[in-house]
Amino acid sequence: MLNFEEELKKFQPSLEVDEIEEEALSEDLTDLSDLLKDILETTR
Repeated sequence: MLNFEEELKKFQPSLEVDEIEEEALSEDLTDLSDLLKDILETTR
């Protein structure tokens, strides 16, 4: 059975849309296409 008091202690609210956007833009989001571009540029 769930212990609601314990669950409330662990609760962390999700980020708001503005906060998510700021967080995502501050991260280095290198994907496969970026890696392939780098490889092609270094091999030329």
